[in-house]
Amino acid sequence: MKQYYSYEAFRDDTKKLIHKSKVFKPESIVAIARGGLTLAHCMAEGLNLREVQSIRTELYDKETKREEITLFGSCDFGNKTRVLVVDDIADSGETLQVVMSYLQSNFENVEFQSATLFYKKSSLYEPHFWINEANNWIEFFWEKDFL
Repeated sequence: MKQYYSYEAFRDDTKKLIHKSKVFKPESIVAIARGGLTLAHCMAEGLNLREVQSIRTELYDKETKREEITLFGSCDFGNKTRVLVVDDIADSGETLQVVMSYLQSNFENVEFQSATLFYKKSSLYEPHFWINEANNWIEFFWEKDFL
């Protein structure tokens, strides 16, 4: 079963996620591309952060899951010590688990926390901050409304 996720729901949930994640006091955001890009941009505006970077991963081809995840890109945090990693959903959790592990092992002086709009209880990785529990396949407005 599929669930459409509208811009209005996204806007309201993003405001909630911004409020929740303020306690961490992030100095930078890493978007997991592509799903986390729209959310990271909006959260950066809400948190008044200009420091936004991205890492691209590939785990799905449309709705089909690949055998293993591929990670592209790198980051440079300078003297930043608190970084928020943002994605749209923690579905299997593999993407967040791989990205968080990569970042923590390559930037030992930085504390990383994660934020998503959706979290599945069956996920291998639970984000530090999330808004909705996902029980269906989520069709985000940016995946549908621009086709």
